[in-house]
Amino acid sequence: MYSEQFKGLFSAELDGIREKGLYKRERVIRSPQGSRVDTDEGEAINLCANNYLGLANDPEVVRAAGEALTERGFGMASVRFICGTQDIHKELESRLSNFFGTEDTILYASCFDANGGLFETILGHADVVISDALNHASIIDGVRLCKAQRKIYPHADMGELEARLKESTDSRMRLIATDGVFSMHGDLAPLPEICDLADRYGAMVMIDECHATGFMGATGRGTPEHFGVTERIDIITSTLGKAAGGASGGFTTGRKEVIELLRQRSRPYLFSNTVAPPVVAASIRALEIINERQDLIQKLHANTRHFRGEMTGQGFNIQEGIHPIVPIMIGEEKATVEMARMLNDRGIFVVGFSFPVVPRGEARIRVQVSAAHSKEQLDRAVQAFAEVGRKVGLI
Repeated sequence: MYSEQFKGLFSAELDGIREKGLYKRERVIRSPQGSRVDTDEGEAINLCANNYLGLANDPEVVRAAGEALTERGFGMASVRFICGTQDIHKELESRLSNFFGTEDTILYASCFDANGGLFETILGHADVVISDALNHASIIDGVRLCKAQRKIYPHADMGELEARLKESTDSRMRLIATDGVFSMHGDLAPLPEICDLADRYGAMVMIDECHATGFMGATGRGTPEHFGVTERIDIITSTLGKAAGGASGGFTTGRKEVIELLRQRSRPYLFSNTVAPPVVAASIRALEIINERQDLIQKLHANTRHFRGEMTGQGFNIQEGIHPIVPIMIGEEKATVEMARMLNDRGIFVVGFSFPVVPRGEARIRVQVSAAHSKEQLDRAVQAFAEVGRKVGLI
């Protein structure tokens, strides 16, 4: 029975979250996703969406979803191996394999599920997984579920990664797991060095490409393309919910034996409903647009360079890099929440990130630039940041 005692315990925990400035309030959007959105607090320039290429409300993507809704239905009401596989699910998997130049692909409800179902399926007691300390929560949770020995190396520290590899030479298999792009920093994993170490010590390489698929690399094939190591990556997990239309769905792509084993044993795949047909059809169209519209990738990177340059010129402390994730480092949690509030009051939709999303004392406002943003919108955002930054003494 839910008692007053239980209620008091939960309420006290929530009060503590609020007092520390860590409470996360959900702002309500009343319009389609875009560079500008209508919210419960008025219209705002949106600087916190994963809508990197602006495809979340692209007319062609929406049309593809609508046609599939009429022709294929709303949902499958089944998992894949029972009666949840349409021909378009197989088509999307094939197109993703062709896109990445991999042998096979398996769809999941999300990349969180893809990561959650990977490690326990392919690794056992005799194996070792070696993970970057700043990997996404889904990788961390997925690794916790597996029976392999777990080792962690400090973020992007190749000397420590090599030490972990040397410590595990007696294992059956070793898997290095890393984000391709780290979502709270916007920095890229040093894939060439990781691949060199993997080759030297006989390890496999797995990367999470959620914040790279569709726009990193010359043609949007991600960080492996950016670094020229595509054929050296064994397993890629990623999402359809960011640059590739922004809806839902994830996938794992890579070596065919790994993908086949996941189809047989991966619990999130076997026990979760298949991706809805409208999402599948819209994702197929989004991939086509990525292939056809290289100008979107170019526009995104031009916008990113412009915003990063202007913010640095104003004196803000931002993480260096080339990625459209631009963390504005503040540090103190309550100050971050207050600065985000002041920016939202000025029509700039941003969110302050604090513990447990980032380590204590490293609170930040994470800006995400899109190809859909105009230069005028970005300049207005920089102006608002500068005004608020001076007011709070940050610059």
